Amino acid sequence: MGLGFSDLRQRDAREVRDAIRCGSYTRHTAGLAEGKLQANLVILREDEALDFMRFCQRNPKPCPLVGVTDTGDPYFRTLGQDIDVRRDIPSYNIYRDGQMTEQRTDIAEFWQDDMVAFALGCSFTFENALEREGIPVWHIQNDTTVPMFLSNIPLVSAGPFGGEMVVSMRAIAKDRVEDAIRISAQFPHAHGAPVHVGDPVAIGISDAARPDWGDPAPVGEGEVPVFWACGVTPQAAVMRAKLPFVITHTPGHMLISDVPEDAETPVLLPD
Repeated sequence: MGLGFSDLRQRDAREVRDAIRCGSYTRHTAGLAEGKLQANLVILREDEALDFMRFCQRNPKPCPLVGVTDTGDPYFRTLGQDIDVRRDIPSYNIYRDGQMTEQRTDIAEFWQDDMVAFALGCSFTFENALEREGIPVWHIQNDTTVPMFLSNIPLVSAGPFGGEMVVSMRAIAKDRVEDAIRISAQFPHAHGAPVHVGDPVAIGISDAARPDWGDPAPVGEGEVPVFWACGVTPQAAVMRAKLPFVITHTPGHMLISDVPEDAETPVLLPD
């Protein structure tokens, strides 16, 4: 029998990964493994990896690079103990020629010796800090996935990768917006401070009730929509690049590391 979100909220990072690896949990990871850095995932062929690394370096806000595997090695050895990129994420997207063709909960059959996996910091990390300081996060409280939108904010291209930034939205009380900015700015490896506050139309979002990824979330009376750079940006770039074969996480379904969320470096150093 599968485990529910509430079953895992008090479990540590290793226990959550174990539940994911054995297939007992296949849902979103927002609010799980508090205190640990969560990460987005992109898996490419080696001959595409250098351009992608350049893309991340040129666009650190949506693509904060926190880990890279060796070619052909399916383990993130700097992010924790026994983190297997093939099995330790609840859901994966498979892209062929720029189209998402299927989702899997295990990608062992697709892993090849010429593959490189990239981990990119995730805003789920700073959400724990928001909640600790009394700023509610609607999608965590309601067991849904954060709403994400393709904006009109341009990216700096590298090789076949480019396009526009994907952003995630959270409704924040007007009198707590400055606090939310201050808190999230403390986590540069998890997208840092917001990229936009207020009118969604100003960044190319015509309807904030219809996200491109994730689930809708209300903006209530006295609240302001606040937008952060999002690690789904590489998925939009992959679709635009039309690469033959790419694997990513399913939006909202992250890799949970053993790295403390407030670490100065995202690399887990040996004792």
